[in-house]
Amino acid sequence: MIHGVDRAVLVLDDGMRFDGIACGAAGEAVGEVCFNTSMSGYQEIMSDPSYAGQIVTMTATQIGNVGINPEDMESRRPWLRGFVIRESSRIPSSWRAKENLSGFLARYGIPAIEGIDTRHLVGRLREHGSRRGVLSTTDFDTVSLLAKARAWPGLAGMDLTGEVTCESDYRWREGLSEWKKGVWYPWSGSPKEGVAPCRVAVLDFGVKYNILRNLVSAGCELEVWPAQVEVERLLGSAPDGFFLSNGPGDPQAVGHGVRLIEKILQTGRPVFGICLGHQMLALALGASTTKMKFGHRGGNHPVKNMKTGLVEITSQNHGFVVARASLPDAVTVTHESLFDGSVEGIAHKKLPVFSVQYHPEASPGPHDAHYLFDDFVTMMRHVNHS
Repeated sequence: MIHGVDRAVLVLDDGMRFDGIACGAAGEAVGEVCFNTSMSGYQEIMSDPSYAGQIVTMTATQIGNVGINPEDMESRRPWLRGFVIRESSRIPSSWRAKENLSGFLARYGIPAIEGIDTRHLVGRLREHGSRRGVLSTTDFDTVSLLAKARAWPGLAGMDLTGEVTCESDYRWREGLSEWKKGVWYPWSGSPKEGVAPCRVAVLDFGVKYNILRNLVSAGCELEVWPAQVEVERLLGSAPDGFFLSNGPGDPQAVGHGVRLIEKILQTGRPVFGICLGHQMLALALGASTTKMKFGHRGGNHPVKNMKTGLVEITSQNHGFVVARASLPDAVTVTHESLFDGSVEGIAHKKLPVFSVQYHPEASPGPHDAHYLFDDFVTMMRHVNHS
């Protein structure tokens, strides 16, 4: 029970109903019900803007053990619409915790449910695909809730980048310890004498903070721009390269972003994309995307690097995927999923452009995919000094 509410219900658009205990805010949320197989990192998941529009089910049996702390936030707030767990830990065990999970969810108005058979729910989602659903602590009538779930249009065709992007451009410097006479001092390791930073324009479609930290540690000076930035302002900043961030929703619905990327490609400057940025880059290059049955969400996804033959253990969160058959001849597949063979990375054969579907900054490997940030910096130094 929290704030006097002791009952919650989850109803899917196929009529399946789950009754449980409220462990978040009082209220109601409608969204796409999906699942994440990560054993830890629930705070990162909740504050990942890519989860906007979704009701997330965790497959781990107990969530909340280490509480919530400001340092582990991946954005300014949690973005998921609802949270579904087997059991909530009320007393955090970490000295870093500032509040418990239930208090955090209640503070941001996010309803949550515990005490249900999450294994049954996940099995249903795997068999039939992600579902529209409604999570409520105020309405318990199945007919009413079913109508609400079915009335929600779903994520296909939905652009949510406007909800999660920054309001105005800003400089990001976290992870950078010192600037001194053009010498870059990284937040870890020894100073790189005489190496000036690469200036990168970050397109914020829902960027995670740890992506920005990794770019800084690789040797980048960042300016973060809103998703709806005017192309003249963006190109006028004359960066060494462009980064296309992760984000929520259907990539085909973000037409303004795809058109912006098409303009960026005409500059010949290096481009690196992650997740939604990867999908939108593919669209700008002439490919198409499709919605997956239940998506890839978790921290144990094996991805094969097609160039080296090495396997990377990756963190993933996406419900849409680049259609391999739609890729033009000028684009090659650089990475693929060992779960289902889907496209996990692409590169242009002539332009200095590449992207990956997974999240190299999340470090489940833990460092299997960190080379991508270094590759981006190397590419910028080569293109801008050749």
